[in-house]
Amino acid sequence: MSEAAPRPIDRHLFAGFLRRHRGAAVAVAGWSLLEAVPALASGLLVAAALDRGFLAERPAEGFFWIGLLGAAMVFRALMTRTLTPWLGRIVEPLRDDLVTAVAAGAVQRAAAGARDTAGAGVARLTVQVETVRSLVSALLRSARQLGVSLLMAFVGLAALSAPVAALTLPPVLLTLLLCVPRLRVLARRQRRQLRAEERLTGVAGETFDGIRDVVACGARDRVADELSARITDHRDAVRAVARTASANTLLVSLGSHLPLLVLLLSAPRLLDSGALSVGELLGATSYLVSGVAPALRSLVAVLGSWGVQLATVLSQLSRSTREARPGPPGGQGPALPPQIPQTPRSPLTPSSPDLSLVNVVYAYGPGAAPVIDGLSLDIPAGSHLTVVGPSGAGKSTLTTLLAGLAGPDSGRLTLGGVPVTEVDRAWLHRAVTLIPQEAYVFTGTVRDNLRYLRPQARDTDILASATAVGARTLVDRLGGLDAPVGLDGPPLSSGERQLVALARAHLSPASIVLLDEACCHLDPAAEERAERAFADRGTTLVVVAHRISSALRAPRVLVLDGERTAVGTPAQLLDSSPLYADLVGHWVSAGAP
Repeated sequence: MSEAAPRPIDRHLFAGFLRRHRGAAVAVAGWSLLEAVPALASGLLVAAALDRGFLAERPAEGFFWIGLLGAAMVFRALMTRTLTPWLGRIVEPLRDDLVTAVAAGAVQRAAAGARDTAGAGVARLTVQVETVRSLVSALLRSARQLGVSLLMAFVGLAALSAPVAALTLPPVLLTLLLCVPRLRVLARRQRRQLRAEERLTGVAGETFDGIRDVVACGARDRVADELSARITDHRDAVRAVARTASANTLLVSLGSHLPLLVLLLSAPRLLDSGALSVGELLGATSYLVSGVAPALRSLVAVLGSWGVQLATVLSQLSRSTREARPGPPGGQGPALPPQIPQTPRSPLTPSSPDLSLVNVVYAYGPGAAPVIDGLSLDIPAGSHLTVVGPSGAGKSTLTTLLAGLAGPDSGRLTLGGVPVTEVDRAWLHRAVTLIPQEAYVFTGTVRDNLRYLRPQARDTDILASATAVGARTLVDRLGGLDAPVGLDGPPLSSGERQLVALARAHLSPASIVLLDEACCHLDPAAEERAERAFADRGTTLVVVAHRISSALRAPRVLVLDGERTAVGTPAQLLDSSPLYADLVGHWVSAGAP
């Protein structure tokens, strides 16, 4: 039975979270009410100290009521101390749930073929999740306390004098009502700022990762202009948020003083009519000055900053956890139109591992320049093809298409005569192995890692594959097949991790192996040994070359470079492809072995 899809990060996730942590939520609510005792009692105690004590010429009783107010403040501090650990029991498990949801959403998007930038994914999993944790923590500490204190201050004010409460409550409600649409505007601008931040993170990450290629290709000005445009967008978004927040602050500042102004204007009439005593007037003033006004200003400010930011980040994270159809990087561009329901086709099993591309076009998003443009190529079963070309020519994209991880925008890509998008996925996962430049070593034993793609492999077969690709010395040095690796084992160099990945792929039942610079951290001799091991195995081998030596020993080479794309033997390409001749010439002149 398949696992349930991860739920979007929305009110349903929070509702489920609160159900699972109901005890902590109830405890927080209970301690919050006790923490707000001073806000409830302050005005009543001040009024009692005046009317029953000092104004009645009973100073001892007046000091008694003032002493109770001081004791209430100490009680509040004790309640806050008791409450704090309960807040942690909500915040930290919530962060764990968010990490799980975001990671599951990222995997689901990748499995669905969504095109996303690594920078945006990293921003969601690190910056945005941590932002949610910090904001929830801050809101539980501040907004919770302010909201409860504001409510208790009005309850105490109503208990002290119903007429005063009736006069001062409407200005507070009016201020809150005026702030609601302003908070919506602020939320929209916060979302714009967050999208600009994701785009800036993605572009900056790609730029800095490929800075040497940018310099080598003379693309510094173009890349600098693109990065500058992203920075400008982010700056404008931040300024828009700041302007809206400033306007909200001014509105609330004015609104928080209205209740006190109304009270002072009404005080003479209320005192003359006997509806309000001097002590009650001072107690009501205490509620408004030390309770209602600061709580209202702070509450709206907190909700307008942390609250809106939290809602914005959660909305952005929720988009990333929903099941997505393929789209351009970072989720940009228009949504795809609704598709007409079609009768699902049964997955097909190719009769052979022959690969064929006919006028294949692939671009990262609508309107983007194609990375692969009109490529036609046949890769017969058991053949050996090396792919070379400048950075950004689409070499890694080609391996992604050949592995069936994405489908072409137009043209035809078939595996054994079957369109790759219609191939049975289980068969495809067994038949095709893609090894990227960054090799993965899992926590477990050496044996677990090497037989990951062939769980029933015998130890003799495991060691034979390790020997074939040149990893046997590494296996022996680690302590054999039962030795721990990953988090439980010794640190491995980048080249050693690549040897583990190569041995794993060699042992797998795959009939097509795609090496996307999978030997770049090995020395030339080790690289040659690994490639020959796959060629001798009879595997269809496609190598994205890190060194031109891979092309020189390959029977056939694809030079991928837009209109200058060419395919042929190394000898043929020296005459027909100026780019290939330049690559070979540079390599030879550099004194390559």
